[in-house]
Amino acid sequence: MEIRILYVAALMLTMLLTAGISRKLIPFLKSKKMGQKILEIGPRWHKNKEGTPTMGGIAFIVAICAVFAAVLGIGCYLGKIKECGFVLLVLGFALCNGLIGVVDDLAKFSHGQNQGLTAIQKYLLQLFAAGLFLFGARVFGYLDTVLVIPFTELYIDLGVFYYVFSLILITGTVNAVNLTDGIDGLASSVTMVVCVFFSIVGLYTARSDMALLSGCGVGGCLGFLVYNFHPARVFMGDTGSLFLGGLVVGLAYMMGSPLLIVLVGIIYMVETLSVMLQVGYFKLTHGKRLFKMSPIHHHFEKCGWSEVKIVSVFSVITLIICAIVFVFSYLL
Repeated sequence: MEIRILYVAALMLTMLLTAGISRKLIPFLKSKKMGQKILEIGPRWHKNKEGTPTMGGIAFIVAICAVFAAVLGIGCYLGKIKECGFVLLVLGFALCNGLIGVVDDLAKFSHGQNQGLTAIQKYLLQLFAAGLFLFGARVFGYLDTVLVIPFTELYIDLGVFYYVFSLILITGTVNAVNLTDGIDGLASSVTMVVCVFFSIVGLYTARSDMALLSGCGVGGCLGFLVYNFHPARVFMGDTGSLFLGGLVVGLAYMMGSPLLIVLVGIIYMVETLSVMLQVGYFKLTHGKRLFKMSPIHHHFEKCGWSEVKIVSVFSVITLIICAIVFVFSYLL
């Protein structure tokens, strides 16, 4: 019972702290002229968002780390958490990705445009962070080379190729969350639902460490939505989206079934797939477009959907898929 109370406390405290920090952070970011630059190729109606403070992800990163440190300590003191190495590794990995986002966002401001690190620079840094995460998980015995197939009793021992697969999955997921952060409240809403899924799994399987970190993730997203929901007063920037990407994929590895992130993070994957299909179709047809614009949320914008409708529909889809995954993985 204590862990459920601690979970609720972690969620609520993180939400309140995130909202409180955001309230102070927004005017600070404005004073430093750290506003979002809008690409010319983006939807024309997004130009009115020019100058909206970005790097707001700092708020929920600070809140999540502070509250989680407190509840983790209490959980260990109460004897509800016996081992916390893996969860700290996951949080450390998320922080590494958040730091990459900070560097990228600051580079954008120094360049005075919406282009920071080059794609190869960013990806190499992400590969390095993912490699450190996998190395740490392996050294401390949290990881083997067996890949579990969701909804079945099948598993495949990939040997050394497990690490190649993991590097692709981890960096792909982190960048997919980054792509999802394209309209007001989308990445934070979808990620909130994904963190709810990991919370329920953690509580159901008595993984208190995972439940508490997930609860902090839920609270951080909720608190950030106070200022990020349409019309957004602040954006999370790559600082926030890369942190959230590292967090959710790290939690999937804590579950012992990393492939599940492809399912519960279905919106992330569809966003990425839409970009790949758009680029591929454009090259194959010498200039034709499969979608009106990619990532896919911009396609729906150009079809006349409001940002609120897109966020609502994408979040509900995520919720339904998460519910199905939980039922088939743990109840049947």
